[in-house]
Amino acid sequence: MHAQEDDIAIIQMVLQGQQQAFATLVARYQNYVFTIVIRHVNDRELAEELAQDVFVKAYKALSSFKGNSKFSTWLYTITHHTCLSHLRKKEHETVFPGDEQMHLWANGQDGSHAGTRLEQKAQQQLLNEAVKQLPESDSELITLFYNAEQSIEEISVITGLTTSNVKVKLLRARQKLKEILQTRYSREVLR
Repeated sequence: MHAQEDDIAIIQMVLQGQQQAFATLVARYQNYVFTIVIRHVNDRELAEELAQDVFVKAYKALSSFKGNSKFSTWLYTITHHTCLSHLRKKEHETVFPGDEQMHLWANGQDGSHAGTRLEQKAQQQLLNEAVKQLPESDSELITLFYNAEQSIEEISVITGLTTSNVKVKLLRARQKLKEILQTRYSREVLR
């Protein structure tokens, strides 16, 4: 069964009174939500707490999910708004920690042959450090597109930007990331 169809079937079960089925969605998306939250707050305990809040909010609002987008997109929107609300309350800057993985990029997208596990981890850390140096909005777009695997249209729904604006901003964010990697990490990358 396709993941989206499976998610919708589980949601229907929950809405029909089988609340324990929600645990399947939590298990399926807990790492996804945690990864997004930890990129907004640089505190593991706080990220765990906010991730729980996201699932409570999602459970309470499950009847509002219409299936027009992927469940992951809908859940990301809740996650995004939960993090922003927390950050507004605390009035501190968003930080993207270097220890979280951008696994899609680290798995050979640089065109090189697969090296040792240590080399891949080092490249991953360099990439994470470079993403941390981007402005928050650029980091978010990069994370949504590459890590969360959201389409341009889904990112548009999540961020409230037009699709053409998302494309332009994503292109600029990639260019900034490339510049950071080339200027600040060229020695490490070329080793």
